[in-house]
Amino acid sequence: MLYLVWFPADPEAAAALVPEELTPAAGSPVFMNQYVVDDAAQTSSAGSLDGFGAYSLTYLGVDLAGLDTEAGTPARWWTHYLNSSPNMIRYAVEHGVPAGAGETTLELGGGTLVATTFADGKLVIRTTARADVGAPVRSTGQLRYVTRVDGQLVSGRYPFVADLVESFEATAVDFLDASHSIWPLRPADPLAVTFGFYSPSTSFCYPGGEGPLGSAHGR
Repeated sequence: MLYLVWFPADPEAAAALVPEELTPAAGSPVFMNQYVVDDAAQTSSAGSLDGFGAYSLTYLGVDLAGLDTEAGTPARWWTHYLNSSPNMIRYAVEHGVPAGAGETTLELGGGTLVATTFADGKLVIRTTARADVGAPVRSTGQLRYVTRVDGQLVSGRYPFVADLVESFEATAVDFLDASHSIWPLRPADPLAVTFGFYSPSTSFCYPGGEGPLGSAHGR
């Protein structure tokens, strides 16, 4: 899993992807997660016909203002969700996620990490980073994503446990298709990453705690 947050080249264009009921964080920071599940047995639904199977995913969106978790992590609004599993796409859409088809690969060799995202068979994102696994550090917490279901904003909590590599630095995030709808989220030049990590091993609940925004479960 490769997770990054950066400032976009066009903050106003990124902010325009957020619904009017919500407020983008200052500067419209963009988040992106590129990850791969190598084996269906790594999911809790492995024995089900509706299981997600082995899959890959890249999702992006914009950080929100005023809806931080208790630990100070900003809530986030998904704008794109490119998934290789038809079952997971159906599940995500039911939960208000803008899910569609896509493929993601992550390759680590010689200290260089390259993550690529494909949509409609075309390469749309290439991320390059320096990563040294070394002695991984355990990180835990909860992320919060806001979606819309049947016209109502919904807040979901996503607990995670991740082993973060000892050394990590994102060196390039290249958006390669100006015609794709992700283009407004492209990073500024020079790249201004505010948060990022690479984890060779991550566990998470999808979603954990979900309810209407402002309710007991959607706080």
